[in-house]
Amino acid sequence: MGFNQYRIMWVLVFFDLPTETQREKKDYVKFRKKLLNDGFSMFQFSIYIRHCASKENRDVHVKRVKKCLPPHGHIGILSITDKQFGDMEIFMGHEPDSGSFTEPQQLELF
Repeated sequence: MGFNQYRIMWVLVFFDLPTETQREKKDYVKFRKKLLNDGFSMFQFSIYIRHCASKENRDVHVKRVKKCLPPHGHIGILSITDKQFGDMEIFMGHEPDSGSFTEPQQLELF
């Protein structure tokens, strides 16, 4: 199976973390930085996304997220195909967004 819109994946991480104490704030910052260091980008507040070239690559990044889960809060991880991601409609106000989200460049090394 080649690389196509059904094999290429997107990983979305949704989270709602407490930030009432200094410890909770530190855990929030640490989790967010680990997402960013692993190539995730902020899609909306508390929703981060990452492009993955394959399901196997997706598995690697999902494992990394699971390894750095903070002790408190709610975290969801959703994987969708590139085709499903491309079908998403994004609105800013009432008009469809004409492309404020820029798809990250995918580099292929052989």
